[in-house]
Amino acid sequence: MKHLSRYSFSVLAFVLAYTVIAQESKPVFKDGEAQIVEAFNTPEQWIRHDVFVETEFDSDGDGKLDRMHVDVTRPYQTDTEGLKLPVIYESSPYYAGVAPDVDGVFWDVKHELGEMGPERVHPEVTRLGKRPIISNSQIKTWVPRGYIVVHSSSPGTGLSQGSPTVGGDNESLAPKAVIDWLNGRAKGYTEPYGNEEVKAFWSTGKVGMTGTSYNGTIPLAAATTGVDGLEVIIPVAPNTSYYHYYRSNGLVRSPGGYLGEDIDVLYDYIHSGDETKRASNNKRVRDTEMKNGMDRITGDYNDFWAGRDYLNDMAPMKAAMLMSHGFNDWNVMPEHSYRIYKKAKEMGLETAIYYHQYGHGGPPPVSMMNAWFTHYLHGIDNNIENKPNKAFIVREDDNMKDPTSYPDYPNPKSKDVTLYLTSGAPKAGGLKLTTPKQQNTETLIDNYSFSGEALAKAELTQHRLLYVTPKLSKDIHISGVPKITVTLASSKPAANLSVWLVSLPWNEGRRAKITDNIITRGWADPQNYKSLTKSKPLKPGKFHTVSFDLQPDDQIIKAGQQIGLLIFSSDKAYTLHPEPGTELTVDLDKTKLTLPVVNGLETF
Repeated sequence: MKHLSRYSFSVLAFVLAYTVIAQESKPVFKDGEAQIVEAFNTPEQWIRHDVFVETEFDSDGDGKLDRMHVDVTRPYQTDTEGLKLPVIYESSPYYAGVAPDVDGVFWDVKHELGEMGPERVHPEVTRLGKRPIISNSQIKTWVPRGYIVVHSSSPGTGLSQGSPTVGGDNESLAPKAVIDWLNGRAKGYTEPYGNEEVKAFWSTGKVGMTGTSYNGTIPLAAATTGVDGLEVIIPVAPNTSYYHYYRSNGLVRSPGGYLGEDIDVLYDYIHSGDETKRASNNKRVRDTEMKNGMDRITGDYNDFWAGRDYLNDMAPMKAAMLMSHGFNDWNVMPEHSYRIYKKAKEMGLETAIYYHQYGHGGPPPVSMMNAWFTHYLHGIDNNIENKPNKAFIVREDDNMKDPTSYPDYPNPKSKDVTLYLTSGAPKAGGLKLTTPKQQNTETLIDNYSFSGEALAKAELTQHRLLYVTPKLSKDIHISGVPKITVTLASSKPAANLSVWLVSLPWNEGRRAKITDNIITRGWADPQNYKSLTKSKPLKPGKFHTVSFDLQPDDQIIKAGQQIGLLIFSSDKAYTLHPEPGTELTVDLDKTKLTLPVVNGLETF
């Protein structure tokens, strides 16, 4: 009896221990968020392997369907206990290395408008990385919380087959294939050209995607396919249109910090795939499709650019979306996120937007991302979709983890306030609420050697026009998309047009914040005054009206400051650099600035 009793006790202890282990091997949720589970927080026991997922396209033209290189990191309990978990997925063209930054890789911008610069240098990428690990991003954050993390190299990069297209259809269909494989609808193999299949038996089929910049573009690209299983995306500073990245209202304009970059430069930068396929890929994609479509001569919007604009592809999209961006991101500018967020709302999709006041990158707080992934991937009812506030704005002096919530973006209380110009060149003129008496015209002389910052700070200069409000008697909250209408004449058939909205006086001190000086900016080609798809040479001396949006913003301009409208021609850091001397003459009576101001005229 004693022996039996001891045996019974041992069995009971085993059952209890197994029960505890089983409980620890399941995701745990508190306050609507997935918690770190110690049973999953065992990096040395994580299972890491790779797979090659077959797609539905052949983008390198070798007669075989391209396969994407995918890596997987999952808790060991997905093997030992048959545990199935949802997936957080990030894809990138950068994982296997990028081209070196050599002289001549960017287009030379020192030439006249309507001309091509000299042929640039095409550097080669030295491929990096070893199997099976593609990347370690996202893993430490999400695997301990009960997720599987998956990465893939985009087409024509790393060990993924095919060719980069920088926004072509294959870059949407590649992550779709991976999600199909995670749901048992596509085939995965142990080797790039082998026949031994791999099944994602550990996947629930529910997938969330995230990433920053190009890695943030790919979640949106995948979502536009409408693929089943992609439940939620959290794009951070995504490039949602390569036209908006490399052009602006008909103007050839570089992304901030990369003067002379264009879509073919980015192609070379990421082309880290199979060395034996690179020459044919270059000939077919870079030297034919891109060369014929990118059009650095006119900067017009055409079929090539339309095919790389994800706004045009959103009809099938059904994934929920939390968008994230910085208002002072002058690389991938804030319009990229806003245009997609606006469309998603119009489509009735579950969506929210997180904006901060800093530059490129900056994901939402982990707790916010956690709540979204928890709801859409684990199915936990945390009421995320019913919260009344859809916009989360980090105010100027606040921590990134502590955004202020608003019903929407732009702020629903924003109302358009129109400001009119009064003369003052070569010093500063005024910005008034009332239409002034006849002001005639004022003229600036283009000279790219003066930066926008220098022109904004100058007390007197012939190279810009500047119009400022009186000192603000109280804080002004701008929320939305400012608009500018300029009626101008050029002394030449083509000219750059640059517009900055600035806060003055300019703060040059060591403690100057990113929000202190530049409120927002915009650029346009006056030759596109009629149509974005068809530029028309300007008749010297003839006036034309150009209207366009500046970049979206949500910013509080402090009392005591002045809001300044800076109009100039070539922007040293962004546009082409034609020979100085072009004159732009602005008709003040037919030029106006429209600001979206919270509480509108009441504030002024």
